Amino acid sequence: MLAASFWIPLQLTLRVATLATLIALIFGVLLAWIIHRFRFPGRDGLDALLTLPMVLPPTVLGYYLIVLVGRNGVLGRWLESTFGITLMFTWQGAVLAAAVVAFPLVFRATRAALENVGRNCEDAARTLGCSEWQVFLRISLPLARRGIMAGTMLAFARAMGEFGATLMVAGNLPGRTQTLSLAVYSAVQAGDDSLANQLVLLLSVVCVAILWAANRLGQPKWEVKG
Repeated sequence: MLAASFWIPLQLTLRVATLATLIALIFGVLLAWIIHRFRFPGRDGLDALLTLPMVLPPTVLGYYLIVLVGRNGVLGRWLESTFGITLMFTWQGAVLAAAVVAFPLVFRATRAALENVGRNCEDAARTLGCSEWQVFLRISLPLARRGIMAGTMLAFARAMGEFGATLMVAGNLPGRTQTLSLAVYSAVQAGDDSLANQLVLLLSVVCVAILWAANRLGQPKWEVKG
């Protein structure tokens, strides 16, 4: 019983955090590059909007997601009627909630890393006939990779510990949507101190290890300035 209460939430948490981090990485890097490279009306407003999940309470994010992907939501109603997909109270909904919460960590880290990439290298590639997409893939992205990796690791840690938005969107269903952070809450509510201590220790060790590695990656061995 104890093993099931321990390993099932752990496996679900790793699955949710991995997929959420992958989503946050793809969209975070792409949007950070767009904000960094191009100047357009509303750019600062979009930047603030993309950073908003970092400062909003997770329950508020959860409410917004319910409005968006709930069964009566704008996107949720379309997904259910067209594809038969329901995200509410599913582990896929937990992935979406964790991805939204983790996204700003990748986005901000990527923006900062791209700002530190020297323009001389990028301009040299352009004079050689490279398109903006080629400059990004061959010059900017490799030079910014350490900062992006650090942000990705922080996003993974954040996704592992996500609670509020996940609870509102996916619920707390043991064996289906109950992640480690939700399992800790349930164990405390049930007075199961032994299980709560094990789960808290596991989360703490993993997060400390990730923070240590992210700090190491955040200290580049070399720097290119323009």
